Amino acid sequence: MMPTTNVLDEARELVQKRLADLDEERKRLERALAELGGKARRAPGRPRGSKVTSAAAPRRRRKRRGGTRADQAVNLITKEPGISASDVAKQMKIKPNYLYRVLGDLEKEGRVKKQGRQYYPAG
Repeated sequence: MMPTTNVLDEARELVQKRLADLDEERKRLERALAELGGKARRAPGRPRGSKVTSAAAPRRRRKRRGGTRADQAVNLITKEPGISASDVAKQMKIKPNYLYRVLGDLEKEGRVKKQGRQYYPAG
């Protein structure tokens, strides 16, 4: 009777060999597909239609149209003193959870004041 460790070692080797064979077959099939005019594989996690970009390629940043979220919130609070955070979030079309962070920072900076659940422009 064979010791258990030898059986496990042999099983492990067989699985590794099979995986190597399958990987080689996948590579051959991808080459054949490319030669037949098939689409190249996307990188994992990328949406359809996106292209693989090199790491050295510079990323473009979107330009902000209406200023920062903080500026937008202050403008709304100035236009409608006493507005609630949830109403500000609805008008800005963002989630209230994010806005509460922004409003907290604005309070610390002294740009808005909070009384109860209502926000007012500072000064």
